[in-house]
Amino acid sequence: MPILDHLEPQAVFSYFEQLCAIPHGSGNTKEISDHLVLFAAEHHLRCIQDAHNNIVIFSPGTPGYESAAPVILQGHMDMVCETAPDCTKDMACEGLDLFVDGDTIGARGTTLGGDDGIAVAMALAILDADDIPHPPLEVVITVDEETGMLGAAALDASVLKGRTMLNLDSEDEGVLTVSCAGGNVSVCTLPVTRAPFSGTALTVTVGGLLGGHSGTEIDKGRGNANLLMGRVLYAVSEHTPLLVFVDGGLKDNAIPRESRAVIIVTDAAAAQAAISDMDAALRHEYAAADPDVFARSDAARPQQLPMDEASTQRAVCMLCCLPNGIQAMSRDIPGLVQTSLNLGILTTDANTVQASFCVRSSVATQKEMLVARLRCLMAQLGGTVTVSGDYPAWEYRKDSPLRERMVAVFREQYGRDPKVEAIHAGVECGLFAGKLPGLDCVSFGPDLTEIHTCRERMHIASVQRVWRYTLEVLRRCK
Repeated sequence: MPILDHLEPQAVFSYFEQLCAIPHGSGNTKEISDHLVLFAAEHHLRCIQDAHNNIVIFSPGTPGYESAAPVILQGHMDMVCETAPDCTKDMACEGLDLFVDGDTIGARGTTLGGDDGIAVAMALAILDADDIPHPPLEVVITVDEETGMLGAAALDASVLKGRTMLNLDSEDEGVLTVSCAGGNVSVCTLPVTRAPFSGTALTVTVGGLLGGHSGTEIDKGRGNANLLMGRVLYAVSEHTPLLVFVDGGLKDNAIPRESRAVIIVTDAAAAQAAISDMDAALRHEYAAADPDVFARSDAARPQQLPMDEASTQRAVCMLCCLPNGIQAMSRDIPGLVQTSLNLGILTTDANTVQASFCVRSSVATQKEMLVARLRCLMAQLGGTVTVSGDYPAWEYRKDSPLRERMVAVFREQYGRDPKVEAIHAGVECGLFAGKLPGLDCVSFGPDLTEIHTCRERMHIASVQRVWRYTLEVLRRCK
């Protein structure tokens, strides 16, 4: 039974609910991509689906707009899949359980995917309507934005004629984003050796953290569970712990909420006391930013041999010394994070420990500097670093007719000026600007709160206002 069918604009929320019924986490986009192809066929619109599952749908201009320059509407179809600790949903094969709570929409136990499902829903609603004036449209819906903008990087942009682009991938109504950081995914790999050892096995958990988006919320002082786990493991290191495994986080661009390790110790009571001391220290340090943080130990039954002492020492050193968080603030734009990195995913297999970082900077040389720092440290520890998904920064354009038009429309509809800003989070506009010389682009969207967490909410009234705003901007692109 539809949950959102009573909401206006009905077409937007109806399409959003349809999308939410289809699993579409990053790397799992074939089904939703095929759904978009079917939509285009049913509406007799030209559509391109490339080998990566990116979609481009073309729509002619409405009467009076036939000869207008085409406008690109752009968003991404993939979402970050996070679940609450007690949620049993398999997001790889199950749709979302939506609910309406007052003026917000959420999904029970999971992320909502408003980032960026609302962009896709709005684009489909525009393409479906016969009473919305607009210029020729090139609707570009990419895959795997959340894992390094891989879809946008692979897209053949030669099929696009538009040089004006509305990117609907921002989460704060009233903010027009006109510049963003570049980034990459850097994976540190540490080889380990395992050997038999007798002792008491303990599971160590660091959790209760808020997490959040590693771009937009990196400046909130929230704890990174993987880095805090490094501190806890170091605190018990004098009690001869040997590491069996350590894992934490699900997405490199999400601040991890929980990290878990299994260790074997010679003095369980001393190790548990050290963990208890760290629990108190972390609760004190993060009382304001992460009040529910905890560190605890429980009995464990390891399923594999522990790492030997030398491997354990290197792994703990890696977790203690890897850089993380804000590295530099912009000197040109007050309050803007210029350079940061986030240890988002920590995994262990039989032979390695891997730490996956989302690296961001609006200054290309500082992005390169962070990769160099990771490589220097890992070389000393006997490990390596691989880099993928590198994308450029989106530079501010001083002369932007689109920005001026959007500011004017916003002023008329809202009675105030929008905030025009650069952001630290990555958006695909930089990649498109590199592929389409002369591109004039603005990113905007409705209010989405706590994205990339199971507390994500989309604000209904904000969607309604941004919908009206988008339609008026399109109406003036003539």
